[in-house]
Amino acid sequence: MHDSQNIFYTSISKYYSEIFPFNPMQLKFVTNKLDELPGKHILDIGCATGELSFQLAAGGAEVTGIDLNEDLLQQAINKKKHEKLTFQQGNMLELKQDFNPQQFDAVLCFGNTLVHLNATELVAQMLEGAQTVLKPGGKLLLQLLNYDYICSEPVEALPVIDTENIRFIRRYNFADDSDLIGFQTDLEIKAINRIVSNETPLLALKSEALNTLLEKAGFQNIQFYANFKQEPKGGKHLPLVVSCEK
Repeated sequence: MHDSQNIFYTSISKYYSEIFPFNPMQLKFVTNKLDELPGKHILDIGCATGELSFQLAAGGAEVTGIDLNEDLLQQAINKKKHEKLTFQQGNMLELKQDFNPQQFDAVLCFGNTLVHLNATELVAQMLEGAQTVLKPGGKLLLQLLNYDYICSEPVEALPVIDTENIRFIRRYNFADDSDLIGFQTDLEIKAINRIVSNETPLLALKSEALNTLLEKAGFQNIQFYANFKQEPKGGKHLPLVVSCEK
């Protein structure tokens, strides 16, 4: 993980589950794509505090959650309460080194995790690894943001997340000559009236480029959606959800 990205996630780790609470539609989406969870082996890349991994294991899947940030991962490990669940520090660029070929029925990479890879060559490396560790017919399920929309407008700020304890402000800084955009955040901790500010680079990966990378990696039946409800892609929607198979 890029140093600035690790610093960013460490700084918000205490409040991560409040900023990004479990989304039941993610669980429904994965279950729908796999037909059923019992007996399935799932790799959850960028598992953070493990909320989705917990729910998948509770549904009967054997789940391995990986993350690079030690603070987020430790929270997941501390509250692990399921025998079908394993958490470990792992890099999405090292899937072939860390796991066996054809080990998983599904590989998940949600939460805009993929675009923390700052070059398309690195995305291609991650997709090659996912292809290797998936069983024949296995599903690769992705969720990032819709950079077609974000870059064309451009969208300079994401909706503010305001809860009892925090206020989380997110902005984008664009550069004309780069595929990277600066992701600037201000986390206001209300109880102590403190603001934690960070900026980290993200790859503005658009759908056409991602589709090409997926095809080159050997994936098929590639489908793009506007959200986890599987509504059609297109227009002014922030999420971009992708389903494909080996």
